Amino acid sequence: MDVYQISVDLKPGVRDQHFVTAMDAYLGHLKSSGKIESWRLLRRKLGFGIPALGEFQILIETRDLAQLDLAFTAASRRDEPVESAHHGVSSLVANFQAGLYRDFPDAHRKNGEERF
Repeated sequence: MDVYQISVDLKPGVRDQHFVTAMDAYLGHLKSSGKIESWRLLRRKLGFGIPALGEFQILIETRDLAQLDLAFTAASRRDEPVESAHHGVSSLVANFQAGLYRDFPDAHRKNGEERF
């Protein structure tokens, strides 16, 4: 699995439940159309966490980079129904940061033949 991790804060005045509804509309659509496998929304608890990483973490799981590319293509087309759902989320957030991670060790990795 590849995990696309997004960190955000909400813009001033945005209600957390409005954000949850928007996330579900957007990522729920990507999941139901097979462009992602799953997603989770996490919120910092009790103020613990690294402030620079934002209050919310969004974890989007895909089988591989090809599936992630399908999700990016759907968003970058800028057409309906994805455009409204994507805008519904992006208009609510600030301080966007993203990273890409994978399960480790890789399932295909061999041990014992490394040269470094």
